[in-house]
Amino acid sequence: MLNREEAKQKLDEILDLQKARVERMRGQKDFVDYTTLDHLIIGVCGGDGIGPMITKASEDVLRFLLRDEVAAGKITFREIDGLTIDNRITAGKAIPDDVLEELKKCHVVLKGPTTTPDAAYKGPNIESANVAMRRELDLFANVRPVKVPEQGIDWTFFRENTEGSYAVGSLGFEAEDGISVDFTITTTEGARRIAQLAFDFAKKNGKEKVAVVTKANVIKQTDGKFLRVCQEVAKEYPGIACESWYADIMTAKLVDEKRRRDFQVMVLPNLYGDIITDEAAEFQGGVGTAGSMNLGKRYAMFEAIHGSAPRMVTEGRDKYADPGSMLRASVLLLRHIEKKQQADKLERALDICMFEEKRLVITGRDNGATTAEFGEYVMETVSKL
Repeated sequence: MLNREEAKQKLDEILDLQKARVERMRGQKDFVDYTTLDHLIIGVCGGDGIGPMITKASEDVLRFLLRDEVAAGKITFREIDGLTIDNRITAGKAIPDDVLEELKKCHVVLKGPTTTPDAAYKGPNIESANVAMRRELDLFANVRPVKVPEQGIDWTFFRENTEGSYAVGSLGFEAEDGISVDFTITTTEGARRIAQLAFDFAKKNGKEKVAVVTKANVIKQTDGKFLRVCQEVAKEYPGIACESWYADIMTAKLVDEKRRRDFQVMVLPNLYGDIITDEAAEFQGGVGTAGSMNLGKRYAMFEAIHGSAPRMVTEGRDKYADPGSMLRASVLLLRHIEKKQQADKLERALDICMFEEKRLVITGRDNGATTAEFGEYVMETVSKL
C-alpha cells in the first residue's frame, strides 16, 4: 500500500518512462524491407501449455513451404527456449534477459501462447510476456484479419499494442483507504503511427472506410486523443471515410447481420482491440481459427490469439490441440516476409482442411486428430495445390 507521497512518486516514474518511449518513437526509421535481406532469421518460441505442440506443427509447415530458401541458406529457423512460465518466474522477469537477447537477433518470431499469473497468484508479480515483448521490440500494431465470405465479413483490425490500459498494467498500486489505481496511456506519436498503418492498409487494399473505435465520449483524455489523432491522419487520405464508433455499440453491431457487412478496417486502442477481435474471431469459428501479427518497424511477431490452455496439458490432451490459429498466423508471417505464393497456398490449404474437405477434424480430444496429424494433413494438401 502506498501513501500519497509514494503514489505521486510512482506517477512521476511512469511519466518519465513514457517520455523516454516517445523520444524513441520519434527517432525510429522506416519498416524493414525484407526483399533486401540476404539472410532472414525466423525465431520460434513454443511458450506454455499447448504452445509447444501447436508451434511445432506450424514450424513444420513453414519449413516445408520454405524448404528451398532454407536449403539455399537464405532463411534460418532459430529455436528459442526459455519463454516458459517456470523460467520467467525463476528469472523474476516477463522475458528473461538471455531470451530477449536471442529474440533481438531474429527478424520475425513465431510465438506460442504464454501463461500470465493472475491477481490470485501468490508468487512474484510477473508481467505478461506478450505485453513485455511488444514493448521491448516495439511491436506497436496488432493486426488481425477475420473473413467469412458467405456472411459478407471481411474485417481487418488494427489494435494499438504498446499503449492503453495494458502499457503499464503491472505498475498500478493500492493506495490509502482501499483505493486501487491503474493507468491508461495514450501518446500523440503512438496514436498517429497506428492510425497511419490502418489508413495506409485501407488505401493499398482498396478499402473505402476506417472505423475508429473508442469510448471518447466518456474517457475524454486518452480515448479522446486517440480519436482526434486518427481524424487528423484521415485528412491525409481523402478517398477514405473516417467513422467514429464507441466500443460498446461496435460489439453490438458486429452481431447485426445487416450492419456488420459495412465494416472494413477498424483501428482501436489496446483493451478494446483485445476484446473486440476475440468476438470477431467467433464468426469464423472461434479464437482457435484466427491468427495475428504484431508489427514494429524493426521486428515482427506472429501468434495464435488464444491462451495456453493449461487444463488440456493437465488432462493429457495437449497432443490434440488445434493448431489452426498458429497456422493462420503462419500465413500472415509468410505474407509479411514477401512470400506471397507460399502464403496463398497455405491459406487455401487451411480453408480446405478446416472448412471444406475436413478429412481430419480437431476436437481437442482423442476422438479427433492429433496436432501433428493435422499438420501433416495441411502439408499433404499444400502439395496438391
